[in-house]
Amino acid sequence: MAALLQPDATRGEALKALGATLAEAGIDSSAADARLLLCAAAGLNSADLIRDQECALGETALARLAPMAGRRAAREPLSRIFAKREFWGLSLAISPAVLDPRPETETLVEAFVSELADRREAPLRILDLGAGSGAILCALLKEFPDATGVGVDLSAAAAAQARANLAACGLAERASIVVGSWASAVRGPFDVVVANPPYIASGEIGGLEREVRDHDPVLALDGGRDGLDAYRALGREIGPLLGAGGRFFLEVGAGQADSVRAILGQNGLTGLAVYKDLAGFARVVRGVASAPPAWTGPKNMPLGVEQKKD
Repeated sequence: MAALLQPDATRGEALKALGATLAEAGIDSSAADARLLLCAAAGLNSADLIRDQECALGETALARLAPMAGRRAAREPLSRIFAKREFWGLSLAISPAVLDPRPETETLVEAFVSELADRREAPLRILDLGAGSGAILCALLKEFPDATGVGVDLSAAAAAQARANLAACGLAERASIVVGSWASAVRGPFDVVVANPPYIASGEIGGLEREVRDHDPVLALDGGRDGLDAYRALGREIGPLLGAGGRFFLEVGAGQADSVRAILGQNGLTGLAVYKDLAGFARVVRGVASAPPAWTGPKNMPLGVEQKKD
């Protein structure tokens, strides 16, 4: 695209050329992505771009735009190009060492918030296993101002990114991040355990979209032969980490909820329920570490929740 444009090209011409380039690369969101890239390169907002399409793009903006356009045409996600992702109203930095937080993961935050709404001011102790960027822990500590949190990640680079995001969100004083494998790095009891573990079957990783396959760390994707290795480990380790009646919330892949429930049930975890994401997929399995207490959540189940007998 850069070869087709000169610095005196208008913003409108650049937008059209960029959109065509991204469309040729097979990107469905080519028009929207072109606008975001052009705005970032030229330091504009959407209103500026619409209002001043006849203004010249300029050498500086073109120099910034060309490499970003090339990266997106090569199917690198915008979040990777911009090195940030919006999650639960927070602007989080991401790096090659961490999973790019997806909107589907907000289902876990929604489930947690709805079930523990009556403990908003309680000094909850939250454990995030496989913390990655720290997105889930940041969101929960934002919602529960008296809670404290511990995040665990096997990757030292991911742990560093999580610490940086907690600090940027003003949450560092209420959280700590440690490097380790699941529960081996911490000791309970905690009130709540959350996790978004790797759940892609090893043999399916090569068939993922390039935005995922080529840019998310394999450590955060590979769930073993059937995608369930992490849940087997978590099933063994969650119970001892939780106090009596403590809850857990685990993100699961599409079609995995029943298998994960079976694994958890075999490890004595009860009160299992499933939350669906906006696309209708069972996305989160919740439960408790011992005989479940009386239901303390909303009188009417939130939309997308299914309570199932163990």
